[in-house]
Amino acid sequence: MTKVLLINGSPHTDGCTAEALKEMIKVFNDCGVETELLHIGNKNIRGCISCGYCSRNGACVFKDDPVNEAAKKLKEADGLVIGSPVYYGSPNGTLLSFLDRLFYSTHFSKQMKVGAAVVSCRRGGNTASFDVLNKYFTISSMPVASSTYWNQVHGFTAEDVRKDKEGLQVIRNLARNMTFLMKAIAAEKERSGLPEEEHGAFTSFPDGK
Repeated sequence: MTKVLLINGSPHTDGCTAEALKEMIKVFNDCGVETELLHIGNKNIRGCISCGYCSRNGACVFKDDPVNEAAKKLKEADGLVIGSPVYYGSPNGTLLSFLDRLFYSTHFSKQMKVGAAVVSCRRGGNTASFDVLNKYFTISSMPVASSTYWNQVHGFTAEDVRKDKEGLQVIRNLARNMTFLMKAIAAEKERSGLPEEEHGAFTSFPDGK
């Protein structure tokens, strides 16, 4: 069964970001996609300290927050949805610390897991935040699901978001497109496997030329 892991990076369990993610979950359920939602925005999550522990041990050195738990769920998932509010034109700092460590400490392949970012804002900063979140996918060989507009909802409260008819429409279309992509990739993977990936080249220009 197709599985999606959704991350709520807002500190509010039932706020604007949650409202958008709930809309996606409804569509996923209708399409026969299994979902799991992790709310991490209200947790005490420190940033990566580049200690190298994960390279030697396969998990992040910090075990008192949700990063290692999320890593296990991401490994089994076919897709990842990251939801964040906009703070000063960027995603929530707690979420960014979580994502830095999640992506850096997971050494399993994320190739062809489908990614989607969802942002909520009152007025501005949404596209800048959207861009930041998508970079986690595009450095990891993860196809990015798109919709009929950028994946964003507007409002100061969850009630406001429920009035954002166009925004919620975009979110529903996103969930449908993401479902299609995940199922299409799974079918092709079964038929002919994943695309070949090259590794080993590392450009550093140590001679300064």
